[in-house]
Amino acid sequence: MSATAPVSAAPPPGESMAGRFTPGTLASLLLCALVMFIDGYDLAAMPLAVPHISKAFSLPPADFGMALSAVLLGLGIGAVLLAPLGDRFGRRRVIVIGAVALGLTMLGAASGTSIGEFALWRLANGMALGTCLPNVTALTSELAPADKRASTLTVVSLGISVGAIVSGLIVPPLVAFAGWHAIFTIPGALTLLLAAALRLWLPADASPEERSAKRSENESGVPLAQLLRRPLLWPTAIFALLYGINAFALYLVTSWLPTLLPQAGFAVDAAARYLSLQQFGGFLIGLLLARLLDRGHAVAALAGTYALIAIAFALFSIIAPGTMSWGALILIAGGGISGAHLAIMAVATGFFPHHLLSSAIGFGVAVARIGAIGGPLLGGAIIGAGMSVPAFFLIAALPALACLAMTLLIPLAQRHGQG
Repeated sequence: MSATAPVSAAPPPGESMAGRFTPGTLASLLLCALVMFIDGYDLAAMPLAVPHISKAFSLPPADFGMALSAVLLGLGIGAVLLAPLGDRFGRRRVIVIGAVALGLTMLGAASGTSIGEFALWRLANGMALGTCLPNVTALTSELAPADKRASTLTVVSLGISVGAIVSGLIVPPLVAFAGWHAIFTIPGALTLLLAAALRLWLPADASPEERSAKRSENESGVPLAQLLRRPLLWPTAIFALLYGINAFALYLVTSWLPTLLPQAGFAVDAAARYLSLQQFGGFLIGLLLARLLDRGHAVAALAGTYALIAIAFALFSIIAPGTMSWGALILIAGGGISGAHLAIMAVATGFFPHHLLSSAIGFGVAVARIGAIGGPLLGGAIIGAGMSVPAFFLIAALPALACLAMTLLIPLAQRHGQG
């Protein structure tokens, strides 16, 4: 079975047929991409908002560490505890409720008058995100034609990157227009409008009777418990570890690249451009990987990518810093990790049965949050120990090699997954 094989024998309402996109499917996928866009905007806008909020509160920016971490904690909680509700009660219902909660918590953050209050709103905001994203990913997988599933998931997921980029462009004019509150109030109001559009145009959920019929007697019970016992234990472990280790490597590099490059002799402005180059590389490599996944080459595509990533990281120790040379290495290494992060999710949708897809994705997202926290911590320790820039990149090659080893277990996940 291909890693991107259909997750069910019959498509849910609204899914395109015979490898074609219908107008209804395209409209639904666009709405899913907009939810991803809001996620990317929200996560990137918060750090940009801190200087303005700290000035308004007359507090040092360092005091907002709790508020910055709260959304990540909430995202993990929502992904594990709330996202599985989509498997039981219907994806559209949970996505719409999550989008409403997301809009309201963004508006609530704008009303915060203390760091503690602000952090609580951000925690609730993260829980809303964690509820929405796994269900949006699962629904996208179901709506896409089987032979275009990976490409569709990749393109929809790129909404996160676009949202992050847009946040950097619009936060300054929003603050100039209506103060720091506008960073949250205007997108929050637009998110509530998006929730209404999701309610109107996403395909209807299956009836409770239809959802119950899809569960056999052996498959009843708590979704997370099903994922952590045979036969789904191997697929769950392989997906979560691969996704989590890749997130560890991704945030290890992206968090410290702007600090590392000036140490190697590059200008600070050039370092920022190289970070954009990495994001651009992730876009290109993600699309290339998606096409290979759609053709059934998941193991070869991911293993080859991770091998190139590890080689590129090693070459930082051999090739002297240079605009073209190190730019190419960043494109391959950093862009490869970013692109693989998109591809892993597309692969994993082929591991799990339809009625557990949101739960499985939510669990993987929660594990990836742990990796996203751990990567920057390790990077800080490496820099604090006084290691050289090439040594940093050599260490970054280790999680890439671990991911390479994990990709070789994908056939095992497929055999123990849907069968």
